[in-house]
Amino acid sequence: MNVGPSGFNNAPVTRALVIACTLFTIIFGTQGRANQLGWSYQDIFQKLQIWKLIISVFTFSSTPELLFGLYLLYYFRVFERQIGSNKYSVFLLFSFVLSLLLAVLALQLIKDPSLSTLSGPYGLIFSSFVPFYLDIPVSTRFRIFSLHFSDKAFIYLAGLQLLFSSWKRSIIPGLCGIIAGCLYRLNIFRIRRVKFPEFITSFFARLSWPSMGNVPPPSAPARNSPGNVPSFAGRQMERNYPAPAPSTVEPPEDTIAMLMSMGFDRNAARQALIHAGNDVNTATNILLESQSH
Repeated sequence: MNVGPSGFNNAPVTRALVIACTLFTIIFGTQGRANQLGWSYQDIFQKLQIWKLIISVFTFSSTPELLFGLYLLYYFRVFERQIGSNKYSVFLLFSFVLSLLLAVLALQLIKDPSLSTLSGPYGLIFSSFVPFYLDIPVSTRFRIFSLHFSDKAFIYLAGLQLLFSSWKRSIIPGLCGIIAGCLYRLNIFRIRRVKFPEFITSFFARLSWPSMGNVPPPSAPARNSPGNVPSFAGRQMERNYPAPAPSTVEPPEDTIAMLMSMGFDRNAARQALIHAGNDVNTATNILLESQSH
């Protein structure tokens, strides 16, 4: 299961999110208020404590949840490299907002005064399981006794640990996150074509701490290389990697569909695959490079 280079190289938004979650959890946890950040129906509709919705996004309720949550956020940085920091910021905001709205609606329908949701970025974590299930291939399979597993099983186990950590309090935000991920996948309101102004994603790059051992060379392009491989236009020449020979074989429909699911035009995806020798990662970088100009 290839997730690209280690560290936060080409993943400044994920890096800023991990730092924010760590600091917020430490600050509120040391004051013994982490468990009070979960919000309920009464908090939102009677006490109007809307601030809890915002603070709870970045604060885990316990140390085990922090460890599992940060592990999953760190792993899912592969999606930022795949679609780019700009579109990943849109995915992040969409997942946060929609999962919170769905959770608020769920609590309003249930109207259980004793029920509250956990704090933490559950919307983003569980919405990321949708592209993880559909797009990340299995690279290793193994068997324990008579049961067959893949290397993706460890990610699913960490997700199940978070999902059932506090029963209803964790299941509600988890399911809302999965629904948000499905709606993003379905491209409602053409959300996957939305892009923020470039200064927003560059703000995250300046805000978060530099990655140790993964600082790009001075001659590297200023924008992010969001794929799992070096930028097709720049770093291939830096590292003397030969450009892939254009393929004379028609690209498979499933690879074209995968690029179309990222929001690219069918014809552009087909041409990029042909130019990249049917290599999906290189074709993704070609398409992202062409959009950035």
